[in-house]
Amino acid sequence: MATTDRRNATLALAHALSAAEHGLPVIPLSATKLPALRSPHHGEARPTGCRGACGRPGHGVHDATTDPAAVRALFAAAPWATGYGIACGCAPHHLIGVDLDIDADGRTDSVASLRQLALQHLFTLPPTVTVLTPSGGRHIWLSGPPDVPVPNSAGRLAPGIDIRGSGGYLVGPGSVTAHGTYRLVPGTGTLPPAPCPSALLHLLTPPARPRRHHGRPDQGRGLIQFVLAAAEGQRNTRLFWAACRAYEHGFGDALADALTRAAVRTGLSEPEARATIASASRLTTTRCEPPN
Repeated sequence: MATTDRRNATLALAHALSAAEHGLPVIPLSATKLPALRSPHHGEARPTGCRGACGRPGHGVHDATTDPAAVRALFAAAPWATGYGIACGCAPHHLIGVDLDIDADGRTDSVASLRQLALQHLFTLPPTVTVLTPSGGRHIWLSGPPDVPVPNSAGRLAPGIDIRGSGGYLVGPGSVTAHGTYRLVPGTGTLPPAPCPSALLHLLTPPARPRRHHGRPDQGRGLIQFVLAAAEGQRNTRLFWAACRAYEHGFGDALADALTRAAVRTGLSEPEARATIASASRLTTTRCEPPN
């Protein structure tokens, strides 16, 4: 192992032990940001749902631990690890990671998207741990309640915003990857992960899907008027929002034709309108935002 690799591996272990000391469960990561240890079930004829029950390392985020001896053992088994991952959704912090990506061509402004969501849903992000990524993005650390699991998602909240929740992990600050080093934003390293604002938490957790039923003829009249009032540049967004509301209240299928006719009257083509409504039908099981 080259001197630089040994130094990076030593620093990764030191950073991981420090994180574990602060109650953050960790695993070793390779320079690709993937778990450094291969699954012990690799090559087995039958797939297994072990997730660590076998007692051997190599189960990704399910290996995450705060025990110093266990952390050292994981890194000893993966001496090529140059970084560490922090498991989200685990006690005591129940970490939620808001990953703001930076689009290389500049077409996606995730910071502006998050700011718009905050204005729209009336929440403010408190001061909290923030990590700069090698690509120029950032990871915002928040803590969630222990009884509300937050699912992982990519671009569902808004384009360029990924969420790391239960079963996911964040690359820890100080990790060295093939693209560079993850670094704390100055002044945030001494902060605890701030509680996730309730309005944002509501956006991150999928609502229970109501039982569908056939709607009355007058159901959804307001949604149809909402679509008809769309100006140019708002048509697809308004249609998607209205379709989400209809499916959430259980009469989306019954209203689909009327919503399509309304959208066509505003200038959308029928295939485009029906595709948007179909997208709303699929996404109401998680969270409704305008499609990319």
